[in-house]
Amino acid sequence: MFAIAIIGSSMTNKSNLGVMWTIEQLEAVTKDLANLRLLVDLELAPRYPHFNGKPYPLGRCKEIRDAVFTLLQEKLHQSTEPGLAFICDRLNDGDTFQKVWGSLRDDYFQNAILVGEWYIDVSNDTVNPNKPRVEIVALAESGFSGISSFEQFVTIAEPYWEVKVYRNDICPALAPFMPLIFVADSGACWLGEANDDMLAVAVNSQFSASESILSVLPSPPHDAIEGWKSVLLRLKHNTFLHQQGNAIDFCKEYRENQQYKMTAFRDSAVMAYLSLPKGISI
Repeated sequence: MFAIAIIGSSMTNKSNLGVMWTIEQLEAVTKDLANLRLLVDLELAPRYPHFNGKPYPLGRCKEIRDAVFTLLQEKLHQSTEPGLAFICDRLNDGDTFQKVWGSLRDDYFQNAILVGEWYIDVSNDTVNPNKPRVEIVALAESGFSGISSFEQFVTIAEPYWEVKVYRNDICPALAPFMPLIFVADSGACWLGEANDDMLAVAVNSQFSASESILSVLPSPPHDAIEGWKSVLLRLKHNTFLHQQGNAIDFCKEYRENQQYKMTAFRDSAVMAYLSLPKGISI
């Protein structure tokens, strides 16, 4: 009934992993997570029937991961299913239990769940629907890692999202936080990247990571610049959105003023971004 993917040649080597599950335990965990995934699909498939013209579950990695994680939190301490009990045992012994986002072999952006040193992908079929819904693999062997630079992000984004990435010359005062402009093959154009992980890359580097990518990316095409200018004219004045200048100079200014330390400043930048439309068509 359930397709199960369990990977990792060192799964029986306790020197490689702090916490071990046997193959039988892994099968039980995978089966129970697949059950949760089926429940989630019943809710999400009608809500998200398509993504960029592709049928569910394609492209719905984050939505599926988030929904399974929430359901798992609800079920863990009241469930009698053996696989969920094995997860609960690990958490009772102090293992971490968290949602993560990052790179999978620098081929894809990946939303997953970590339980201790186990990498759990409950949306394994969102790129290739013929794959099993759930995959469990030793984290060290998964190919998963955090994204440490905007260069790495762009390397993944361009082929994976079928986009061309440009520097944010449209809102240069916002660019130290969100240095990228995306133009899809479809003509959609948007600013980014506004998730917490990439904002952390910008802020934790004191905006040097943003400065680095801004120095090598080309300026957006004329149609993108003019389209966003038209949008900005209709918005209430906001310094992050309307102040003109050089994006790299803003990186240097924010660094010199130590604004990377100011949570309120970051939050204001995010709120400015959220006041923009999600994208335009060019």
